[in-house]
Amino acid sequence: MADDVWQRDEVESPCVKICVVHPEARICTGCLRSIDEISRWSRMSAEERRAVMAALPDRADMLRKRRGGRAARLGRG
Repeated sequence: MADDVWQRDEVESPCVKICVVHPEARICTGCLRSIDEISRWSRMSAEERRAVMAALPDRADMLRKRRGGRAARLGRG
C-alpha cells in the first residue's frame, strides 16, 4: 500500500512533446496551449487546469486554417 502515498489527484499535462509555437495563432501545435499556459501549468490550480483542458478542443480549428501556399496562389485557397 506504499504506492497509495505517492498517488496524486492532478490534472495531467496535455503535452505530447511536439513543442512548436504556431506563428499566427501563438499556441503550441502539439498541445494547443498558449505560451503563458505552458509556463504557468505547474503553478495552476486544478480548476485552472480543467478550464484550459476544456478549451483545447476548440483551439484545433485555429491551426487548420490555411492562408497561403500553392492553392492560395492559384485561387483555390
